[in-house]
Amino acid sequence: MDLDGKSATITQNVVAMDASPLGPSQAGTVEKAQKINERRLLAKIDLRLIPFITILYILAFLDRVNISNAVIFGLGEDLNLGGLEYNTALTIFFVPYILFEIPSNLLMKKLRPHLWLSLCMFLFGLVTCLQGFVQNYSGLLATRFFLGAFEAGMVPGCFYLIAMWYKREEAQKRCSFFFSATILAGAFGGLLASAIGKMDGMQGFRGWRWIFILEGALTCAISFFCYFLITDFPEEALFLTEDEREFVRARLLADVGDSGRETHIGIRDILDVFKDFVPGYGQPTCSSQQRNPRTNLLVGYAYFAPTILKDLGYSAIQTQLRSVPPWICAFAFAMTIAAVSDHLKHRFAFAVLPIFLAISGFSILLTVHDNVKVQYTALFLVAMGCYSAVPVVACWFNLNLGGHRRRAVGSAWQVGFGNLGGIISTYSFITKDAPRYTKGYAISLGFICLAGVSCVAYYTAITMENKKRKHGRSKYLNATEMEKNELGDLHPHYRYLR
Repeated sequence: MDLDGKSATITQNVVAMDASPLGPSQAGTVEKAQKINERRLLAKIDLRLIPFITILYILAFLDRVNISNAVIFGLGEDLNLGGLEYNTALTIFFVPYILFEIPSNLLMKKLRPHLWLSLCMFLFGLVTCLQGFVQNYSGLLATRFFLGAFEAGMVPGCFYLIAMWYKREEAQKRCSFFFSATILAGAFGGLLASAIGKMDGMQGFRGWRWIFILEGALTCAISFFCYFLITDFPEEALFLTEDEREFVRARLLADVGDSGRETHIGIRDILDVFKDFVPGYGQPTCSSQQRNPRTNLLVGYAYFAPTILKDLGYSAIQTQLRSVPPWICAFAFAMTIAAVSDHLKHRFAFAVLPIFLAISGFSILLTVHDNVKVQYTALFLVAMGCYSAVPVVACWFNLNLGGHRRRAVGSAWQVGFGNLGGIISTYSFITKDAPRYTKGYAISLGFICLAGVSCVAYYTAITMENKKRKHGRSKYLNATEMEKNELGDLHPHYRYLR
C-alpha cells in the first residue's frame, strides 16, 4: 500500500523514511536496516511460520472431511444413517465453527498463537479419535459439534497470523500455499483412507473407525510439537533478534500503518468493524467480499467428491485413488496463480479467472451424464477453479485490512460468514439425487456465478474509495495523528490493493 505522501520504502535492504508516520522513535531504523538482508530475513520467517501452520491446517481439514472417506467404508450402514441424517451430521459441524471464530481470534491475540493454535489442534484431534468409537447417530452428532468448536480458530487464526508478518505484495504466495493445505489434505486423505480402509476388521473395528482413530491420534501427537514450533506475532517472535523485529515492524508500518498490537479489542471495537462502510458501494467492509459462494463450493467438493466418483462406477479403493489427481492439479494451478498475482501486485483478475474455470466444470457436470471420462475431467476444472480462487479472495480482503484490531475481527468474520455456505452445501448433494446430482450442480453453478459478481462489486468499491482518498475526500482526513494511527485501512492515506 501505500501511505500516499507518507511512504516508507525498503530498497536494497535500507529503510528510507520520507515524512513517515513512524515518528522520531524510529530514527535509528535506517542504520540498523543496513545490517539486515531482507531476502534472507524473509526466508527465515517463511521457514519458521509457513510449514507449521500448513501442517496444522492439513490435519484440521483432514479431520473435518475424512467423514466422506469413512462413508465409503461403511459408516452409514453401521450407524444406520437414513434420509438426511448424514447431511445433518455434516451441517452441525458448521454451527459452532461459525459462532466461535471471532472469539477464537480474540483469544489467540491474548494468549498468543503458539499456545492457542496447538491447544485447539490437540482438542480437535482428540475429538476425531472419539469419533471412531461412536455407536449411533447421536454420538456422531455430538463429536461433529465439538469438532467444529475446536477447529473454529484454525483458518481465520492462521490467515490473521500470516497477515501480521508480510506486506500485501508478497503475501499471496504464502496465503495460497497455506490454503493449498486443503488440496494436499484432499490428496493425502484419499491415499491414506485407501490404505487404512484395508485394516477393515482388525481388532474388531471396521475400516471407517480406523480412519478416525489413526488420523486423530496423528493430529494429537503433532500438536505437542506445534506448541514449540508455531511462532507468535512479530512483536513477540523469539527466533528473531531485536533489530530484526524492529525491521519487520518498520516494513509493515510502511505498508499498512501501525499494527496496534497492544490495543485492547472490546465489544465496541468489534461492532465498529461491522459498521464500517466502503463508500460508493454501500455494503459493510467486512462482508463486501464474502466467501459464502466459494465456501459452498469448496466444502461441497471436499465432502462429496468421493461419493460422486463412486457413483461413476468405481470401487471403494479406486474411488479413493482417483480422487487424488484433481487435488494435485489444483495445487499446481493455485500456486501458479498466486505467484503471478504477487509479481503483478494485482488480485482481481486472478480471482475471476479461476472462477470461469470452475463455471466450465460445473456446467459440464450439470449437462453431461453418460461420459465418465468427460465427467471426471470436469472434476479437475472444478477443483482447480475453486481451490485457486478462494486463497486469492481471502488474501485480497484480509490483507487489505490494517492493524491487529481490524484483521482479528475481519478475518474471522470473513471465514465465519463464508461458512454459512458450508451449511448450504451439505444439503446440496443428497442420496436420492444420485448419480446426476442436478440440484447440487445447479446450486454450485449459481454460487460460483455469484462469486464472480461479488469480486466485481468489491473491485469497484475499493477502486472508487481509492479515488476518493486520492482527491482528499476521506471522512477521516481531519483526524488527529494519534487517531489516524488506530484507523488501519481507514487511514486517509491508505490505498487498497486491487
